[in-house]
Amino acid sequence: MNSKTIIVVATARARPGREEELKTVLLSLIAPTRREAGCLNYDMHISPDDPARFLFHENWTSRAALEAHLQTPHFQAVSARFGELCTAPPEIGIWEKFA
Repeated sequence: MNSKTIIVVATARARPGREEELKTVLLSLIAPTRREAGCLNYDMHISPDDPARFLFHENWTSRAALEAHLQTPHFQAVSARFGELCTAPPEIGIWEKFA
């Protein structure tokens, strides 16, 4: 069994004029995700230099917990809107805690 913490760094860029809408949609993920089993933290950040750039920093107890999150209705509803709100699909990096 893999007990390594899984770290996710995900970034998204809003389409011009859709910054506030994307921010609102992304904010809707925070409360339900933080209640999910295996979620250690789920933090959203915005670039101080570019209000169209968003970053999520997440820590999960396992890859299975992350995979379960990706299948939740709240995540699926938001991800269905990425095409209309983002300039490109979000970039998602998955890492394992090493030390």
